Amino acid sequence: MSAGFVEVADRVYVRGEPLLRVNVTLVVGDDGALLVDTLSSAGQATELAEAVRAVTDRPLTLVNTHHHYDHCFGNAVLAGDPARPVYAHERAAAALREDPERLRREAYEEVRTEHPGLAAELADTPLLAPTHTVHTEATVDLGGRRVVLRHPGRGHTDADLVAYVPDADVLVAGDLVEQSGPPAFEDSYPLQWPDAVADLLRLTTPRTVVVPGHGDPVDVEFVRAQHAELVRLAWLIRAAHTGDAHPERVAAEAPFGARAALIAARRGYRELNGEP
Repeated sequence: MSAGFVEVADRVYVRGEPLLRVNVTLVVGDDGALLVDTLSSAGQATELAEAVRAVTDRPLTLVNTHHHYDHCFGNAVLAGDPARPVYAHERAAAALREDPERLRREAYEEVRTEHPGLAAELADTPLLAPTHTVHTEATVDLGGRRVVLRHPGRGHTDADLVAYVPDADVLVAGDLVEQSGPPAFEDSYPLQWPDAVADLLRLTTPRTVVVPGHGDPVDVEFVRAQHAELVRLAWLIRAAHTGDAHPERVAAEAPFGARAALIAARRGYRELNGEP
């Protein structure tokens, strides 16, 4: 995608950040606009703010799909002063409020080898915790259209939030759905992830445009196919754990590739063992 927004449905725009292929989605109503995710750094957020202003000057509300750096570290720049509303699941908000240094340190370690320039930016980026929390579901009224924010359960993290625009039939799925690569399981709940995707699929119709966390927008059939792979992965984890098999056994047979599946298997084993 280009540096600007692309309209994927009536007054719903998607912009892909090229470095990590992170998507941000802008929804414009009669009285306000809503921006889903704020990217990784102050520099990226500054460019994003310019792109938003090129589309609309309506009052802006922000949403974080979860608390990973590439989806929320731009909050402080985009919220402005006085701060605009920022919505997130209550656990994502708590992580940003209570443990920002840990989040910044983990983000730095994750990207410093492949993206040292971004790592340097992350080290100096101020973090802003969301101002409005969602437990299960909330609705934001933009004037003439509403956006439903829903926590479908644990999946990519314990704090995933999706945004659905009913009148445009667009679902912003965050990292619960991935197009440009395999799902990321490092903070995941692989045994519960299929249920979370099944929940968000109940919001969709055959014509829904789904915006994944990374990569190109997809249709519902893509999401159904990824859901089936997540179901198979969860089954393999449970079966291997029951048989006292090593997690590598799962990785050899599972979808998404050996590296991602091994991370998922280890996370699933911890869950089945009752470990935090």
